[in-house]
Amino acid sequence: MKSVEQVLAELTPVFREVLDDDRLVLTAELSAKDVDGWDSFTHTELITAIEKHYGINFSLKEILKFKNVGDMCRAVLHSAR
Repeated sequence: MKSVEQVLAELTPVFREVLDDDRLVLTAELSAKDVDGWDSFTHTELITAIEKHYGINFSLKEILKFKNVGDMCRAVLHSAR
């Protein structure tokens, strides 16, 4: 089974592409308030890109609980079961 750290590594290129920042370093604690350009529109793009990358669909309930990248990673891990 994957770990949060593995999902962070897999999602780094996704976040870098959507946020147009090749130097972005993902951590579990990273949130929208920490990243220039991560607004509500970009957040929707990130959710869509993550779902496409893993072939999953988050529920609205899950999405509303996302407070940081770690929450997203844990949701990916949960969806992969």
